[in-house]
Amino acid sequence: MRKGGEMREEDNEGVVMANDFFWSYTDEPHASRRRQILSQYPQIKELFGPDPFAFFKIAVVVSLQLCTAIILHDAGWLKMLAIAYFFGSFLNHNLFLAIHELSHNLAFSTSVYNRWLGIFANLPIGVPMSITFQKYHLEHHRFQGVDGIDMDVPSCTEAQFVTNTISKAIWVIFQLFFYALRPLFLKPKPPGYWEFINLAIQVALDGILLYFWGWKSFAYLILSTFVGGGMHPMAGHFISEHYVFNPEQETYSYYGPLNLMTWCVGYHNEHHDFPRIPGNKLHKVKEIAPEYYEGLDSYKSWSQVIYMYIMDRSIGPFSRMKRKLSKKSA
Repeated sequence: MRKGGEMREEDNEGVVMANDFFWSYTDEPHASRRRQILSQYPQIKELFGPDPFAFFKIAVVVSLQLCTAIILHDAGWLKMLAIAYFFGSFLNHNLFLAIHELSHNLAFSTSVYNRWLGIFANLPIGVPMSITFQKYHLEHHRFQGVDGIDMDVPSCTEAQFVTNTISKAIWVIFQLFFYALRPLFLKPKPPGYWEFINLAIQVALDGILLYFWGWKSFAYLILSTFVGGGMHPMAGHFISEHYVFNPEQETYSYYGPLNLMTWCVGYHNEHHDFPRIPGNKLHKVKEIAPEYYEGLDSYKSWSQVIYMYIMDRSIGPFSRMKRKLSKKSA
């Protein structure tokens, strides 16, 4: 692999930021590591399959968040913002990552049940995204880093405008918008039957909230989604998962306490190696095959990752690994 492009920006300490991505000329690392691990530890296949408690966990969070929105229908805006940041944001981000789990069919063995549960989990987020997310996310796994296909990688336009500490801080605050809108501009897909179901049910829920409890209940849900996806500890996983801080590694795991609230998405190397294993069992992969993971760089704080991303002048949206589509993947 090599770092493409010439150096673009240099401060008075000689720290530079590049004007191109890291380019790899090999396939993504997870498929080959999966084969190696399974050949050595075939018992890992016993971890495959849905999480039987997923529905219950999602139902509790959805109910709690919707009840909170109703309770806050006449709250002051400052109080609402504080509760949204310190409470609601954790719930909505939990639901976003529940949708991530469901995109891999990890609640039920039947895919259609996972879709319905994803639409249900989507309700407190306020904006329909569950079905569309699944379309793009599965491509992220199959074509990790592939130019023009993996929409998890920032666009060149983003990278060209985000070039210093201030612009990186602004980008982090609004990263959820970039994450959601990037595929719609760069690789739009025509909406299907399930997207319209997702949209209709979401609009119905939003309309009920607005009609019976007013704008503040709805605003609380939107605020919870927005602040939870920006300068927020849980949103650190957006950066920690694949932003290249070590040129020899393109996926990173997080082994900190917030895994308890995020469906263990922090076990990200393990997840990409075995996407058919639910989050509550990913730690067992590392326990069974420690030699494959203990030598990899990892994190213990998502907040620290956000700080490093903003303050390290050599890191930016170009700090991602890309590759051309190989004939094997096509």
